[in-house]
Amino acid sequence: MQHFDAIVIGAGQAGIPLAKKLAKAGKKVALVEKREIGGTCINDGCSPTKTMIYSARVAYVAKNAEHWGVKAEHIGVDYDKVLQRKDDVVVSFRNGAIKGLEKTKNLKVIMGDASFIDAKTLKVATEKNELQLKAELIFINTGCSPNIPKLKGIDETDYLTSTSLSELEEIPEHLIIIGGGYIALELGQMMNRFGAKVTILEQSATLMPHEDEDVCVAITEVFKRENIEIVTGAKVSAISGKKEKKVIADIEGEWRTFIGSHILMAAGRKPQTESLNLKAAGVKTNDKGYVKVNTKLRTSAKNIYALGDVKGGPAFTHIAYNDHLVVYENLIHGKNKSIKNRLVPYCMFTDPQMGRVGLTEKEAKAKKLDYKVTTLPMKHVARAIETGETIGYMKAVVNTKSKQILGATIIGPEGGEVMSVLQMAMIGKVPYTAIRKMMFAHPLFTESLNNLFMALDEG
Repeated sequence: MQHFDAIVIGAGQAGIPLAKKLAKAGKKVALVEKREIGGTCINDGCSPTKTMIYSARVAYVAKNAEHWGVKAEHIGVDYDKVLQRKDDVVVSFRNGAIKGLEKTKNLKVIMGDASFIDAKTLKVATEKNELQLKAELIFINTGCSPNIPKLKGIDETDYLTSTSLSELEEIPEHLIIIGGGYIALELGQMMNRFGAKVTILEQSATLMPHEDEDVCVAITEVFKRENIEIVTGAKVSAISGKKEKKVIADIEGEWRTFIGSHILMAAGRKPQTESLNLKAAGVKTNDKGYVKVNTKLRTSAKNIYALGDVKGGPAFTHIAYNDHLVVYENLIHGKNKSIKNRLVPYCMFTDPQMGRVGLTEKEAKAKKLDYKVTTLPMKHVARAIETGETIGYMKAVVNTKSKQILGATIIGPEGGEVMSVLQMAMIGKVPYTAIRKMMFAHPLFTESLNNLFMALDEG
């Protein structure tokens, strides 16, 4: 039996910084990871996909160079180099994380699969043996994995996940994507720009049903403009095939068969809790397997906390990182931090990007708030006109009386960066009336925030 002050299960974007800070605070810490240091984000999530997405953007710009008055001939994609660049980035980030852990005193990294014996004891199966670890504090940061729907033929048919797609050594001839969420849209556009034909099957009536209708329309138009096939209301029931893949879907009562070279499963994610034996520790989960936590991230077992995707809610790296700050500040510095009502931004890395923060117009209406909406098409943004990228728009929801910004959506070049400016204004309670008079550097995309709020009257 090995004894520690704290054990962190999962070396992801909450687990690594939390383990390091606890160790630096004088606690003896064990960090248990069953796969790769860095978790999903570094190894097969954010880092590899965003690296490849940018390569795809370069290919797209090169192929459409005449739009900017540039003649470019013999444009092609060296996919081996695309993959090598992606691998180099991943290895660099992973090695950086490993070195940071190795330099941290009081911290022991154990590669193995952990499961609970009781609320303070873990069994860890390593390659060589089985260990038992004990600690007063335990933190779960095991994340999620791709959710594979129970379709007819699923066990007999090869398919891709977001992980295996980034490891595929060839560009698919025709990629059929089951699911139309953010990951599906990012990877679908990416593969289309590399040269694949892409069909996206989404079971909802629109793409991104949780967003405002105008956002769904705008993103759908982007994809149609690039000849990406979007099929909504598609309830997939079966897949089959070896070299040639078939997907059968019910589309508003009509059965259709889609034929392609590859299938990508992008129908959401599920928590990695099955092997943890949480029941033995008294840790409760919901009906989908996500760990239940309170606003301080404590589970039903008072000495065990859950951070990141494994606890449910929006699955973003920055949420996991913020989770570790909440837990650390409360436990080490005696603060009273909470995840309740925190402002969560996010960005979809399609091209153009979509940056979102705060309330949508739909949510403001449902809450019966006293609000106004203002929009500014990118075709009226000076910087967008100059760069020749005028697809999309800026949109903000504001409180009519307080003049505070309630939410914002930016669809356009560097939409996430522009959104972040408004996020800071929201946190700092800067009214939109101040932003429309603020002096921004010319000619930036953010400068047009002046014009975005100019449309709202002073009253």
